[in-house]
This record gives sequence, C-alpha cells and structure tokens, in this order.
Amino acid sequence: MSLSDSESSSHGGEREKEYKVFRQFSRDRLLYEMLGSSTPGGSKSAWKVLIMDKVTVKVMSHSCKMADITDQGVSLVEELFKRRQPLPTMDAIYFIQPSKENIVMFISDMSGREPLYKKAFVFFSSPVPKEFVNHIKSDTSVLPRIGALREMNLEYFPIDSQAFITDHETALEELFAEDAERSRKFEVCLNTMATRIATVFASLKELPIVRYSTVKTQDASTAPTRDLIPSKLAEAVWNCLLKYKSIPNFPQTETCDLLILNRSVDQISPVIHEWTYDAMCHDLLDMDGNKYVIEVASKSGGPPEKKEVLLEDHDPVWLELRHAHIADASERLYDKMNTFKSKNKAAQVHSRDGSDISTRDLQKIVQALPQYNEIVEKLSLHVEIAGTINQLIRDLGLRDLGQLEQDLVFGDAGAKDVINFLRKHQDATPENKLRLLMIYASAYPEKFESDKATKLMQLARLSPEDMKVVKNMQLLGGGSSQQTKKTTSGFSLKFDGQKTKQAMRKERTGEEETWQLFRFYPMIEEIIENLSKGELSKNEYPCINEPAPPVQEKSQGGSLRTRQHPGAPAGPNERRPAHSMRSRRTATWARPHCSDDGYSSDSVLKNAAADFKRMGQRIFVFIIGGATRSELRVCHKLTAKLKREVVLGSSSMDDPPQYITKLKLLSEKDQSKGTPQPNF
Repeated sequence: MSLSDSESSSHGGEREKEYKVFRQFSRDRLLYEMLGSSTPGGSKSAWKVLIMDKVTVKVMSHSCKMADITDQGVSLVEELFKRRQPLPTMDAIYFIQPSKENIVMFISDMSGREPLYKKAFVFFSSPVPKEFVNHIKSDTSVLPRIGALREMNLEYFPIDSQAFITDHETALEELFAEDAERSRKFEVCLNTMATRIATVFASLKELPIVRYSTVKTQDASTAPTRDLIPSKLAEAVWNCLLKYKSIPNFPQTETCDLLILNRSVDQISPVIHEWTYDAMCHDLLDMDGNKYVIEVASKSGGPPEKKEVLLEDHDPVWLELRHAHIADASERLYDKMNTFKSKNKAAQVHSRDGSDISTRDLQKIVQALPQYNEIVEKLSLHVEIAGTINQLIRDLGLRDLGQLEQDLVFGDAGAKDVINFLRKHQDATPENKLRLLMIYASAYPEKFESDKATKLMQLARLSPEDMKVVKNMQLLGGGSSQQTKKTTSGFSLKFDGQKTKQAMRKERTGEEETWQLFRFYPMIEEIIENLSKGELSKNEYPCINEPAPPVQEKSQGGSLRTRQHPGAPAGPNERRPAHSMRSRRTATWARPHCSDDGYSSDSVLKNAAADFKRMGQRIFVFIIGGATRSELRVCHKLTAKLKREVVLGSSSMDDPPQYITKLKLLSEKDQSKGTPQPNF
C-alpha cells in the first residue's frame, strides 16, 4: 500500500514513446492507472464495484463512457452517500475527494466484522491531508482490507480534446459581484479552483511557468480586489504545485506555460455571434450541454420519432465541421450527401425522375442496407441541424447584425450605425439587441456617459433590468463597485484605458482566405502567439516562478535535443506550412485528420497522436469567469500553427445566454445558488 501519485505515467521516456493529447491522457489515467491497476494479476474476470462522490462522478463522465468502465472489469457504479447493497465477495474501487465526510463514510463501509466489500482500492482526486491518512490507518479492522491508497490528483473536467473546466458555474458571482471579496465564498472558490488546476499538471507530470494578467497601477494595494484575482489564483496554484515536486517522476524544472487571465481580458468574445458550426449549434439551438433532440424517420413507417443525439468527439462529421464557418459546413454537408447519392445505387434508383431525394426518404431507403446506416444517420443529422441553423439565421436577421458587430469591433462602424440598426430592426430579439449594446459599450464606453445609455435603452426597447447587464460589465472591466451606485437615471462605464484599447481589433495580416463574418478573433489569439514567441510583456503578465535556463536532454534514440524554456520563440526551421489560396475557404487547422469524405470512424485523438509527436511544450491558458467557443476554436487553430498543444481551461464554458444571465447577477444581492438559467 502506498500513498502517492501513480507512478506509471512517467514524464520523460513515456512522453518520448507516445505523446497523448490532453483529453486522452486523462481518460487513460482513469481507465488503466486506476481501474486497470485494481485488478489482481491484470485479470478482467473478477468484477469490481466503482464508488464515487458527486464531484468524481462528473470527472469520470467527462473522460470515459460506461462501456470503457465496464471493459475494465467494473460491473456496478455506485454513489458514495447512497444506500448500497453489501457485496462481501467483490472488491471495490473508491474514487473520491479527500474530504472528512468521504473518509468517515469509507471507514464505515470497510470497518467491523462485516465490511461491505472484500477489499478496497482507494484513489483520491486531489492531495489528502495527513490527518485523514492517519485516521484511516488507525482503524485496525480497515487497514488489512485496503489494496491501495493513492492520490490520483485528477479533479478537473475535460470538455474537449484540448479544454477543461473546474466546474465553477457561479465563479462570476462569487469572485466579481459587488463586495464579493467580503464573502467566505470568495476564498473557497479561489482555493478549490487552484487545487483543481494544479491537478491538471500533477496528472500530466508538467511543471508550468505560471504567469498572470495584472493591471497597470502605481500601487497594487489600491487596485480593486477583482483586478488582483489572477495574481491570487496564480499564487494559490503555484503553492499547490510546490507540494507535487515530491511525486515520482514529477519534473523539477519548468516544462510548459500556464497563463491565468480574467474574463475582463475580452468582454466581446462571450457575446458576439461566432459563426462556426459548433458555436451556432450552442447559441441558436435548444441544447443541453452536447445533447440535442432531433426528429428521425420511424422504422415502423409511422410519424417521425424524437431522438437524443450527442455532438461530440466520437462523431467524425462533427469533428470535421465543428470549427468550420456555418456556410462552409453547409456546403460540405451538401457535397457529402450528393457524393453518397452518386455512389449508392439504391439512392440513384429512387431519384431517376430528376428530383432530389429528400434526407428523410434517403434514411428510409438505406434502413435495409446496414452498411450505410451509420453514414446516412450522421450525414442526415448534420444536414438537418445545419438547415435549422440557416433558417434561424434568416429568421433572426443575423447576417446584418453580425456584420455590424464585427464592424464595431474593427472600427468600421460607430454610433450612427448602431442607432440606424436599432431603428430599422425593432423586431430583433431583446437578447440580440442587448448583445449589440454590450459590444458597443466595450468598444466605445464613452457613448454610455450620462443619459446616453438611457436613450439607447429606450431606442432598443430594453428594460432597466436588461441594461443592468451593460452596467455590470465594469465590475469585470476595472471599475469600482461604487461607480455602479452613483446614479439612477444614467451611468458611466469607467473602464481603464488598457481595457478599452483591448476591446478593439486590428485586421490580422497573413491569414488564410476566409468567409464573410469570420474576421473576428478573441484577444487570447494575440496573447498566446506573443507568449509562444517570448514577446509577452512581463509587466502586464508577470511570472510567479522564473524559468530555468535551456538544458540538453538525451532522447531514447540517443540524439541530443535542447529543451528551451516554454516561452522561447520557435526555431528558424519551424515554418508554417504553405496553404493554397485556391482551395475551399477552410482554414487548415479546421480540417479533419481523417479521410476527405468524413466517414472515418477513428477518433480524432488517435489520428492526432502522430501529429503531436513533434509538438513543442504545451501552453495552458486559464480564463477566470467562463470561456467561449471562439476561444476554444483559437486554441485548436494555434496548436496547428505554433506546433504546441494549446489547452484552454476555465471555471466554466459559457454560451452567450448563460453568460449574460451570470453577468446580470453580479449586482443581485440575493444571488441564486446553482447554475443560472437564461431568461430570454
């Protein structure tokens, strides 16, 4: 029995053998290091019980499917605090947080003459205090029944192959609300967030250079507490990381970059209309996470049936198209469907009259042809979803709105354009008009001085409750809480000069040809590029720990390679691949690694492994207060461009309606518990 992080994932040699992308690494640790290692002799014939608490259930579900867990010999999954049937002939795996309540429950399960299970393999999601370990060891009836007692140090939630959250849906209210720093929730939120971020690096065996965004001020002691949140979190993360240096195979010198940012770094990304297929699905459709309900043809020939589908990594069509512009995605889906029809004899027979066969008819035709079922099911699903989105774009007039949004951000539109739009589009939804005003306020805060905001509110026919969201933007943007209380008729958005400057974008030169309304890019794109080139200002983004000088390492093949500090510029031979300007207007980073027809059933993680072998050191960017799908898109784009895996982390992943609702709650005295729901 040992109390340590699992030793099977070493940092050096293992990484040379196989570079695993972020999400796959997390999945493999849970399945093989934890579940697999708990089987005596590696045999899968002995079934086990897996017991988790509310947090670790989420950790597991974000990384593994039930079939994966069953393959590791788990026949039953149970929750720690629910009544459980005694199974004294079976071993149990406990994957739990190291809390007092959990320890007491575990001891209750395994103590006495009749324990619930034969043997217990205990894995903690984060570092366990010594007093808890001593408490377990002090029970002489429990100790002989423990097969393992380890710290897995895995308490984060992968939501993408290159993204994770700490599951703090209320981080905005707990950290940025009026007088939030006076609440006990403030410190609890920061500390839990730091612990979960640190487990990312403990799990991957990475030691980051920790940097954070700061504000320009002569005296940091006079800065609002919310402006110091990145530095507080960075310090807390570093303190957690120092404790991990005793873990076997944990690096003693820096191996990657971690940059911690406030949501104030970019207040436009959370509300601007992002035109990728992924973002449009989550913005416009009634989705529950990655779940979407769609109508499909009935196998019995009756009326259409409702079916719940998942838009995730295991869908090759989704993987190929999710970061593509919605117009590009629609075209490619149309081409795929036509290609299938031209190659499928059954489809050709039913369309000899010259008319196009409908998607639903095509589904019925191939139901008798099992080899085509999966292809048509996936294509039909995305054809229907894309069609629904395109119809909503037309119905909501989003093209005109999207053009104005991007013109505002790039300085090509101003007050007159906003006023004209609001006058001509009185039928626009309150949410869309509010999002437009939020973008306008970020780019031109002076236009909301005095009674100007009230006039805009009246013109847009928004309520004072809606305009509270615009007013609360300054709580993220550097304004003091006192400024939100000054007046009742009008208000002033006192963003500091740095934040106002950051709101505006410049056209990016050297980018590939792209689609209309695809000019916008989140601010983290420039920040990450500057970080990778070693050009990020140390005054604006200070470092908690100074990086070590370059060292030479000897790989398993015997060749020497220099390991630069993670922020060093790329070498002269690391060129960006040439791109044809005549090809379809799809950025190379958004194209799939699988076959052109998109029918490959291989997971993107398997295909990506070969590309990542020559990758440089990872870059982690953590955004406090919620990340956006445009920022996730940028991380995938820059991974291909910089040849460094860019991993996005955040307290939550927010779509515009959820973000707006959270922002509105910043000035609510009675803050609701749990995840706020949009009320548009």
